[in-house]
Amino acid sequence: MELKQNSNRCVVLLHEIYGINQHIEYYAKLFYKQNFDVYIPNLINNETPFPYEEEERAYRHFMENVGFEKAYKQVMALIQVLSKEYIEIHVIGFSVGATVAWLCSSHKEVHRVVGFYGSRIREYLNRIPKCETILIYGEHEQSFDPKDLKCKLSHYSNVWVKIVEGGHGFADPYSKNYNKISADRILEYWCPFYNVN
Repeated sequence: MELKQNSNRCVVLLHEIYGINQHIEYYAKLFYKQNFDVYIPNLINNETPFPYEEEERAYRHFMENVGFEKAYKQVMALIQVLSKEYIEIHVIGFSVGATVAWLCSSHKEVHRVVGFYGSRIREYLNRIPKCETILIYGEHEQSFDPKDLKCKLSHYSNVWVKIVEGGHGFADPYSKNYNKISADRILEYWCPFYNVN
């Protein structure tokens, strides 16, 4: 999926295990309104996204048929092409997409990374980001402690870990975990469409 308006800045938007659903389309329109071209690679290669009720099936599909390494290579291939056209490439991801975005942060073509609740980043702490990297978590994560990850990443001068009220999915307006106050606060202070010149 692409939304283009001949901007010199773009967002590569990376979805969760569910695929390109209403949540991702919502953010694509938001970034587009802020004068970014938007590219959304289909990491799961499904035309139809998984419904939230099929979380286990969606997770199994991603881990067995895609995986982080394959998704990372797909996204980096896209970034290489886009780097010839744009002066700024922002990679923004949610959950598994955030972990893929983190993997892309070590490449000079990437201007900024923003990752929402990328729990598997903790398995790739050997990455050295070359760009400004903002990682955002709800304080109530089931699989790990975001404060521990924040501590482990504190030695990077260009990495910020922000922990807000809410759980996994707090920034998704279609999720049962949506926390509007936290989502609005994050969008206002930490996302690129509010603070790039």
